[in-house]
Amino acid sequence: MSTLPFTSALVTGASSGIGEAMVEVLGESGIPTVVVARRRDRLDELAERFATVEVLDADLTEPDGLAAVVARVGDGALPIDLVVNNAGFGTSGDFHELDVDRLDREVQLNIAALTRLSHAALSAMIPRGRGYLLNVSSVASFQPAPKLAVYAATKAYVTSLTESLHEEVRGTGVHVTALCPGLTRTEFQSVSNSDSYAGQYPTFAWLEAREVAQAGLDDVARGKALSVPGVLYKGMVTGSSIMPRSLARRLISLVQRD
Repeated sequence: MSTLPFTSALVTGASSGIGEAMVEVLGESGIPTVVVARRRDRLDELAERFATVEVLDADLTEPDGLAAVVARVGDGALPIDLVVNNAGFGTSGDFHELDVDRLDREVQLNIAALTRLSHAALSAMIPRGRGYLLNVSSVASFQPAPKLAVYAATKAYVTSLTESLHEEVRGTGVHVTALCPGLTRTEFQSVSNSDSYAGQYPTFAWLEAREVAQAGLDDVARGKALSVPGVLYKGMVTGSSIMPRSLARRLISLVQRD
């Protein structure tokens, strides 16, 4: 039997990386889970592995896709106990040289879609007096990130929003947590075109998707505002709060220099 308290879940960005790892943890615990992503074939593979999986293929940057997921989150006949906003992507490079349409989609997915789904989740959960919302952010949300500027900015929004909501719902029976992992072995590096500098980081700096997923699920169950997996990244987040911003900017710039 599962030690996790969730009775049902919905996970966006479930086709790979941290999202897929969360589905595995939930599936192994026997928790019914709606899996959301664009790649239907990968979602079907998860459904073949876990009988508790319900497939909902949707593009959250498209109005129809987002509306379908919002409707599923708010379906009172099939209530969702845990919503995981994991869908998102980044874009690496010099800001002025990047495809602005891609950056717009990045903002739409990382910020706009997450905000709407967070609203849908809390609108359904607070009247019930129970529920869990886990928004996947990043340690990049605590510091500037040259060459990942838009990504870091979107994640700063996610962390700020989530911490605010955590306090808003205090005492309602609903838990809201921001999961802020550091470097994690997923498809993010190839999708964001950041493979070129990812290799500069030592092996010990990398987290596995499974440990990040487990930490996030455990921490939202405990009612934590922030979940930062790994001792290294816990230290970094603490340090970023006391380090002068000018120094933080310079250090990150030197690490990410071509």
